[in-house]
Amino acid sequence: MARLKTVTRSSKLGPEERAAAIEALKVKELDILVIGGGIVGTGSALDAVTRGLSVGMVEARDWASGTSSRSSKLVHGGIRYLEQLDFRLVREALTERGLLLQRLAPHLVKPVRFLYPLTTPIIERLYVGAGMLLYDLFSYTGGRPPGVPHHRHLTRSQVRRSMPGIAADAFVGGITYYDAQVDDARYVASLARTASFYGAHVASRVRVEGFLKVGERVVGVTAHDLETGERFEIRARQVVNATGVWTYDTQAMVGERGQFKVRASKGIHLVVPRDRFQSTMGLLLRTEKSVLFVIPWGRHWLIGTTDTDWNLDKSHPAATAADIDYLLEHVNAVFSVTLTRDDVEGVYAGLRPLLAGESEETSKLSREHLVGHSVPGLVVIAGGKWTTYRIMARDAIDAAVSSLDGKVPRSVTQDIGLLGAEGYQAAWNKRAKIARAFGVHKVRIEHLLNRYGTMTDELLDLIRDRPELNNPLPGADDYLEAEVVYAATHEGALHLEDVLARRTRISIEAWDRGVSAAPVAAKLMGDALGWDEDRIEREVNNYLKRVAAERASQIEPDDASADRVRLEAPDIVVTK
Repeated sequence: MARLKTVTRSSKLGPEERAAAIEALKVKELDILVIGGGIVGTGSALDAVTRGLSVGMVEARDWASGTSSRSSKLVHGGIRYLEQLDFRLVREALTERGLLLQRLAPHLVKPVRFLYPLTTPIIERLYVGAGMLLYDLFSYTGGRPPGVPHHRHLTRSQVRRSMPGIAADAFVGGITYYDAQVDDARYVASLARTASFYGAHVASRVRVEGFLKVGERVVGVTAHDLETGERFEIRARQVVNATGVWTYDTQAMVGERGQFKVRASKGIHLVVPRDRFQSTMGLLLRTEKSVLFVIPWGRHWLIGTTDTDWNLDKSHPAATAADIDYLLEHVNAVFSVTLTRDDVEGVYAGLRPLLAGESEETSKLSREHLVGHSVPGLVVIAGGKWTTYRIMARDAIDAAVSSLDGKVPRSVTQDIGLLGAEGYQAAWNKRAKIARAFGVHKVRIEHLLNRYGTMTDELLDLIRDRPELNNPLPGADDYLEAEVVYAATHEGALHLEDVLARRTRISIEAWDRGVSAAPVAAKLMGDALGWDEDRIEREVNNYLKRVAAERASQIEPDDASADRVRLEAPDIVVTK
């Protein structure tokens, strides 16, 4: 019997793996090429490669640099969609929530408890309680336990004990329920790395600049490696456009009108220290337009979000003074201590890709997703929400393989954990023993396990070989120097911004937004990636300009002014 050839798989996604991926993209005809490295694009690449297909994926900037790193960091069914009677979407999202919590990424996705404060007696409790009961019931319909406790009713005194920071006149009782949260950018980078591990050829900082066509059929793309300046062609039997808010722009390169239009809705979030508001759980508030969350986030709270139409630069959406004041006004209406601008550590803005409809209000546009063959050889996936990315990816690849010859296996991603997921619970149970073995505080081990899962071993090996990497970064005590090196060598980080804004969340969690950490992190990256002193200085300057532009935009009164100021910071350009 002939022996199977052994294929070496690497869990690294560093410079060598990127170079090898680009070489493969140049010479192979792929079964599937995915454009876009957000949550849906990376999910599609993993879905396709685990069906046994040859797969490529390119992203014009960094993984999750658009919408997918700027969400509310929630994995949730969507309480507000119950009121809109969108039961199918809620049930689907709750099923995915359970899968993410228990199978796909237990190291990254964690349960989080929220309070819904009641302001009127009896009727509101019955109405909201019925919705919460339905929410719980839907969470059991996915064929596995939900992974979180069910909702509970609280009296006024119970609410007061659990949430001392809420104003006494802001509630008459409450209902608590659970959802889940995730570091969205870290999840996407891990997803890209997992797709690479299974054999997908993935490369960030590769921009698609046109489509190759034979007659009316799309057969590939023209691509530009923004790191080297090289332009090349990528051939593929099917191309998947998973570019989110850029869907229409990407479609325009085909020379055809898209089948559906995506509108961008801007949402902003504030980051404030955890000690500014005393509570053992998060908070869900109704506003005149939508809902507002106060979400526990390590040593911080995330407060968001807004929901406004955005027609300006899609790469760098900007928060305005009016956006920030809107959130502060609404939370201050229920907090016993008033928050001011001085309490805000960080601010970030993101764009939701909503399927355009008849409504002029973005909060009422669809979060459903659509898949279509706009032209032969090109599949478009648009709309949807972060939590249901796996379903969206499955549907996109189903549409693509329907046009391939031969029988292609069905999606198996419901059983494919991200790198670091397998064995996570056992590692967590041994965290004290691991801490003693490596001479690291147990809190540090917990931090690493909840970011890297069982890949924490690789971080600890780095620290054992180079003990100085156990030092925290200046102004960002939650993150170690080893994490910067690891991001560059294993996680596809090519620039300082990739590390400070996405592999870590220093850009929104540190009071100085990473200014003091930047020189140290750049030097660590430079040593790992072979940068000279000029390159290190340029990376730091680019990051400092980004921070300054973001801060300046956040005191502007309107979108147009904020957009103009934000764009004064240049995009990353590599000079060879």
